[in-house]
Amino acid sequence: MAATLKIIFTNNVSTIFIKNKESEKNIMIKGVIFDFNGTLFYDTPQQEKAWREFAWQNFRRSISDQEFKELVHGRNTDFTLEYLADRSLSKAEVDAYVKAKETVYIDICEKDPQNTHLNSGAERLLDELKERGLPLAIATAAPKINVDYYIRKFNLECWFPLDKIIYNDGTIKGKPAPDFYLKAAQTLQLDSKDCLVFEDAISGIQAAYNANIGKIVAITTTDMVEKFKHMTELCAVIDSFDNFNRSILG
Repeated sequence: MAATLKIIFTNNVSTIFIKNKESEKNIMIKGVIFDFNGTLFYDTPQQEKAWREFAWQNFRRSISDQEFKELVHGRNTDFTLEYLADRSLSKAEVDAYVKAKETVYIDICEKDPQNTHLNSGAERLLDELKERGLPLAIATAAPKINVDYYIRKFNLECWFPLDKIIYNDGTIKGKPAPDFYLKAAQTLQLDSKDCLVFEDAISGIQAAYNANIGKIVAITTTDMVEKFKHMTELCAVIDSFDNFNRSILG
C-alpha cells in the first residue's frame, strides 16, 4: 500500500513520523486499544532484569538482546518459557514458572517506584479519549498476576472496565496471531477496522495488522525508530504519548 512519510516533530529523543496512507484517510476511529508492557508502561528494563534472573536461576540460560526482541517482548509467557526450557511444559509447570518469574518482576517494580508509572502523556491522552466518548481496551500478553498488579498500581479502572482488559489467560493464541486484538475489538463491540492500536513490539504490530486494525501507531525509543518507520503496517511512530497527533483519530 502506498504511503508517504512526513516528519512532524523532532526533539532530542527521536523523530516523530506520520505515514500518509491513502487507504486510511477516511477511517474514523471509534475505539482505541492499547498494548500494555512497553506501551502504556515502559517496563523493558524491569522485565529484562526479571527474565535474566529467572532464566539463570531455573534454566542456567542467558538471554541475548536479540532473543528479547524476537522471543520475549510481546510474546505470551508460556511461549518464552518453553523456548527457555527447550521442551513442552505442562500447565502445572507453566503456572509455577509464571508465578516465580512474575514474583521477581513485581518485586523489582516495587523497589523502583521512580520508574514504575504510566508513560509520559498516557494519563492525559486516556482522559481525553474518555472525554471524547471513545471506548478503550487493553490487549496484553501479560499473565493475570501482573494484570492484577497493574490494575491496583495504576488505577486502570479509571479508564478501562475490567472486562475490557484482555490478558493472557492461557486460551488466547499469542501475538503475532491476531487473537488478542480481535478479542479486544469484540469486547468494544466494534469492527477491528474501526479501531486504533498503540503497540511497541514487532510481534504486537504484526498481530494488530493481522487483525485488520484500522490504524496502528508504534510508540518507541530511539533504537527502534529506523526499524519502525519502514514498517508499512504503521500509520505513525511516536516517542511519547505527549507527541501523539490527535488528527490520526480522524
